[in-house]
Amino acid sequence: MAESGFDLPPKAPPEVVAERHELADEVCRQLTLAGLPAYRADLDGGTNGRAGAAVHIEPFVEGGVFVDWETDEELASPALHLFAQGIDYENPPSAVRHFEDVLTFMQAALMGILASAGFQVEEPDGHAHGSLVQVRSARKP
Repeated sequence: MAESGFDLPPKAPPEVVAERHELADEVCRQLTLAGLPAYRADLDGGTNGRAGAAVHIEPFVEGGVFVDWETDEELASPALHLFAQGIDYENPPSAVRHFEDVLTFMQAALMGILASAGFQVEEPDGHAHGSLVQVRSARKP
């Protein structure tokens, strides 16, 4: 049992983790070539309020390479504040609706751009991963 009080999933072998790092670097490169700000959130100390495509790996056996769109704090903060206060999910305030729309649109854009660049991408379980994009692999030339 881990010190946190719960069992962590098993980690992938080192060679698999190394392949994920290479894939994540290439994802950043391709997104940057497309004109989007992209960075390795797992290597850069997290998002720290940075807007753009936050790329990270999960080193667990069932992990992989993930990309999430991070908005500027000026867009995110009001929406998250309202959300924390409790909202009517049937008719959310415009700030919440706009924030959620941006994340949805950017997830679709990231999936399209990465697929066009030759990556195999999918939308993981939204309940567990929100608006993340999972990158499975790059197509071989």
